[in-house]
Amino acid sequence: MIMAKNIVYKMSATAVILIFLLGFLPSLFALQPGSEPDTMPGIVFSEENRQSEVSVDQETELPLETREVATGNETKEMQEPVSPVAAPAKEPAEPAGEVSRLREELTQAPDVRNLISIGKIFWATIFILIGYFIFKALTGLLSVISERNARYKAGIRRILPIVKIAGWAFIFYIIINGIFQPPPETIFAFFASVGVAIGFASQDLLKNIFGGLMILFDKPFQIGDKIESGKYYGEVKEVGLRSTRVVTPDDSIVTIPNSEMMNQSISNANSSENNCQVVAEFFLPVTTDTRRVRQIATEAAQVSRYVYLKKPIFVEYTNVLVPKGSFLKMRLKAYVMDVRYEFPFQSEMTEIVLHELKKEGFLEGL
Repeated sequence: MIMAKNIVYKMSATAVILIFLLGFLPSLFALQPGSEPDTMPGIVFSEENRQSEVSVDQETELPLETREVATGNETKEMQEPVSPVAAPAKEPAEPAGEVSRLREELTQAPDVRNLISIGKIFWATIFILIGYFIFKALTGLLSVISERNARYKAGIRRILPIVKIAGWAFIFYIIINGIFQPPPETIFAFFASVGVAIGFASQDLLKNIFGGLMILFDKPFQIGDKIESGKYYGEVKEVGLRSTRVVTPDDSIVTIPNSEMMNQSISNANSSENNCQVVAEFFLPVTTDTRRVRQIATEAAQVSRYVYLKKPIFVEYTNVLVPKGSFLKMRLKAYVMDVRYEFPFQSEMTEIVLHELKKEGFLEGL
């Protein structure tokens, strides 16, 4: 009940923030009447600069040189072709089309100050916080629903990791394309640089992320399954991109990197079902009446409040040799109706069987 109230409070706070944003966000981003959007600073070519460039180009194209020639008392100007030996060859002028193209590219080049500003960083932070509270409330609500409805428990827990990944991807898409709005070239260059940096600096992290994606698509286990990986056994609490969290029988949370999960064998006790098999072991004298003990063990499992009777109950015997003789090892296998009651069910079966065996004298001399 307390968890449900907390979820309602979080969702109410998130709704208030969304209403505020929907009411005031357009007015903050809208232009004032009569104002014009800021132009990106760049290289401005005035009309005088253009005329001077044209005149310089025209001068460079003149093939003649003006000289003053004195004839008598008068000075005349005459033009003679410039000798290729007398004057050094001038570099060819840049075509006018190429100059205009470069001028246009420089004028349209984005400015970093327009891409990243305090206002954009502020709104990006607001959207990240809103996404965090929304996903926190949503996952909490789905967890409560899955705990109250055993039929939908496995399905809801199966889609939780996918919902988180898709939700955060959508949030960052809005931030990049809706707030910062960088050109495509900047986006490609950024992701290429980030990819190279991550590839060199965090190879182990990439292995864990790749392992997390493989777990999501291959589905060797789901949230709520009872698994055994290496030396750890317990219920899967969370499946992330970097690691998987497992709750052990002594209520400890173990974080296992996904790369290790993919490189070793995994035993799944229930395979996304609510029920799973529970085993209780007993050691008896070799002179024990196995038929009677089998009957006692079967009845002990049937009367338990945790038993799942739609699946069979098994009793197995194994002869174990020791230096001083031998004894019988009995394994009672039954299914629990909910994986959360695995260990209470095992304890209750053991208690009932031992009580009945002592009552009928099967454990005398041990």
